[in-house]
Amino acid sequence: MNAAKEPASLTPASTLDLRPLLLVNMACTMSMMAFVALIGPIARLLGMATWQAGAAVTVAGVVWVLLARPWGRAADRLGRRRVLLLGSAGFTLAYWTLCLFIDGALRWLPGATLAFFGLMLARGLIGAFYAALPVAGNALIADHVEPQRRARAMASLGAANAVGLVLGPALAALLARHSLSLPFYALSLLPAMAFVVLLFKLKPQPLPQRHAPSPVRLSDPRLRRPLLVAFSAMLSVTVSQITVGFFALDRLQLASGDAAQAAGIALTTVGVALMLAQVLLRQLEWSPLKMIRVGATVSGLGFAAASLATSAPWLWAAFFIAAFGMGFVFPAFSALAANAMHASEQGATAGSVGAAQGMGAVIGPLAGTLIYAVDPRLPFLAVAALLLLVGLWPAPAHKRD
Repeated sequence: MNAAKEPASLTPASTLDLRPLLLVNMACTMSMMAFVALIGPIARLLGMATWQAGAAVTVAGVVWVLLARPWGRAADRLGRRRVLLLGSAGFTLAYWTLCLFIDGALRWLPGATLAFFGLMLARGLIGAFYAALPVAGNALIADHVEPQRRARAMASLGAANAVGLVLGPALAALLARHSLSLPFYALSLLPAMAFVVLLFKLKPQPLPQRHAPSPVRLSDPRLRRPLLVAFSAMLSVTVSQITVGFFALDRLQLASGDAAQAAGIALTTVGVALMLAQVLLRQLEWSPLKMIRVGATVSGLGFAAASLATSAPWLWAAFFIAAFGMGFVFPAFSALAANAMHASEQGATAGSVGAAQGMGAVIGPLAGTLIYAVDPRLPFLAVAALLLLVGLWPAPAHKRD
């Protein structure tokens, strides 16, 4: 497979201002993670069942799968900046809707069924507009950053997401001491500010191709490896997120409060490790294939170590190693996909990668909980085996480093 020829109009990475993209990614990730951190106590107060709380989290991933490719085609047709503005504006309005619904539900307690449908609708809208952001952002980088620098540029977006992953739950927990509604109102300001920054600071960029956008099939052989890696990486992350709290209860034999704290610290180490790994990547000149091989192998070993954990510090260290490796994988599969495709296919390609990630986010929680019922260690071992296969999958002869 030969990488697509790049148009001469590519701009150097240094001339494409990534700061508006970094801000919108961090702001929206913080807002999304606040909901995930608070859905437990909110569901308990509203009388919702555990599966209803899980469905309210998962619906955003389902919508992401359904709309990632349409957003990619829209980015090819309308331009990256316009789709970023539509996505961030829609996300802001949808998040405000969620804020008002949660505040009203906690005041008037409308009943579990109505609360469930309201949360599903609001989260679905949030997922619908959030899906536009990584698609258009990655396509913009693919348009205007040369192939050898794309992984580093995409790692910057990953680092911004990691910051949001760390700060979102932390800020939500801090503000929730006063009210469960307050974190949502406070964090709803972030995507609104990000939209304003995008509007005034992200300059219009012409599409580099002079011909009509080309459709991309999910079965395109050029995308086979990037889509598999994207799906495997997101599935691994969501499996670990959904099972870590139960693992702390059942395998580490911690009390409920201690188990929640142990799980929270483990997820915080994930955000820190992702951020450190993707900052380090900016100093390296590795190819996307090398990043996938090294990152997936390191992450697989980390998850294997997590399955053997007998104490909370052991679990935290294993999660740090697993997430550090994953920090190499996430920007690599986006760059690998972009480098394999022609300029006219970049929006559709980014949409396909987003759909693969979304599918992993949907299947991961379900698969993780089903496997966990067999043995608490099994989800981590299964994820470790999957990542080691991804990391050790031989590259084509002409692509080897």
